[in-house]
Amino acid sequence: MQKYLDSTEATEQFGEELFLSLAPKSLVFLQGDLGAGKTTMVRGFLRAAGYSGVVKSPTYTLVEEYLVNGRKIFHFDLYRVVDPEELEWMGIRDYFDQDSICFIEWPDNGNGFLPKPDRVIILKVQGIGRSITVNYS
Repeated sequence: MQKYLDSTEATEQFGEELFLSLAPKSLVFLQGDLGAGKTTMVRGFLRAAGYSGVVKSPTYTLVEEYLVNGRKIFHFDLYRVVDPEELEWMGIRDYFDQDSICFIEWPDNGNGFLPKPDRVIILKVQGIGRSITVNYS
């Protein structure tokens, strides 16, 4: 599936739509350049789940954890991961063993340590908006 999102609000709206369609245990890879809207889309997802706090990119923390209405949601950013083995040291597999939704930005930096995703979402800046492509595994 591919569509054009003409604003930040449309990107958040897509995240809300994603909330309605994801299974309670899902792994989603988010691909796109810096500023493509990956965290914005996750913010829309979290808002639809009922979260009202600040949503920030986990660029420096590697993971932001949310517990929303009894659901665990983890947002990873692997941009700064140099060696995929770092993910083993942080216990990333423990996150996947839980009934949770995991979003992973920059998944290529975790090759060999990440399981196969349920969905791959690719965001690309296009004009004043962005194009979004969703691939299902």
